[in-house]
Amino acid sequence: MKSVVLALLIICAVEPALAQSVETQIRAFAKQEYPDDTQMQRYVYKQQILAYRYMTSVKDPDVKTIAEREYPNDYSMQKYVYDNQFAAKHYMTTVSDPDVKQIALREYPADYSMQKYVYNNQFAAKQYMNAQTNSAAKLRAIRAYPRDYAMQKYIYDGL
Repeated sequence: MKSVVLALLIICAVEPALAQSVETQIRAFAKQEYPDDTQMQRYVYKQQILAYRYMTSVKDPDVKTIAEREYPNDYSMQKYVYDNQFAAKHYMTTVSDPDVKQIALREYPADYSMQKYVYNNQFAAKQYMNAQTNSAAKLRAIRAYPRDYAMQKYIYDGL
């Protein structure tokens, strides 16, 4: 019981210091972005504080890590990246073509936004290639890139 109370006391003492540190960091960030414009500094500060609070409440640690890694000192950009990556991660759970999904996962194992982009691009190219009737040109493109529908389309269109 004593250790729990001690831990809570330490957290209560440290948390305001961390908040102060974040606020100081954000003020410095705003001043660096707009050194001669106090109105913009206040705006950036408010946006950064809101985004910081948002980022402390997010639930997906993998996506949070991506956002923090891309923008370690910019909470607004972390929020933006988090939201995009989170939506793309969800999207990738709904896709219907497992072959195309594997291409996207292989190319970008740790970037859900890029997985979504690659999936959509490859899926459209696969549909395009399936609709083509020039079997000789189609066969050449498939032989050149058996696991890449976008490149098959590129080769096919160039023949």
